[in-house]
Amino acid sequence: MTPQRVTLITLGVDDLGKSRSFYGALGWEPTREQEGVIFYQINGLVLGLFGRTALAEDQGRPDATLETGAITLAQNFASVDEVDAAFAMAVSAGATALKKPQQVSWGGYSGYWADPDGHVWEVAMNPYWPLNDDGSLTLPTGD
Repeated sequence: MTPQRVTLITLGVDDLGKSRSFYGALGWEPTREQEGVIFYQINGLVLGLFGRTALAEDQGRPDATLETGAITLAQNFASVDEVDAAFAMAVSAGATALKKPQQVSWGGYSGYWADPDGHVWEVAMNPYWPLNDDGSLTLPTGD
């Protein structure tokens, strides 16, 4: 067993159709859909969209009010231009701009947007973390 891993990230959403349209406008294609949930295959893991109420019920907390904002999902890119393009695409698809991409103190370039349900995404270019050919990230070893 490999304990240090994530295989599925599920986002609770208010309107599954609206969320499907939003991520579709970003170029995301569902890999599988079934009643009440949409799955996207992404670089070795899966992102799921699930209605908030149904997600709380599935978690065994039917009376819970699921919120957002305490987590950031991130997409790293190979260049500043790719970060700017991804940010612009998200905003044009209906995302809320939280912080326009800019040079940051750690030497990279990043910005933040929120999807229609308030889930926060960072778009970034980190010169110290080169991406694999498929766009995935493997942290460099060493210092």
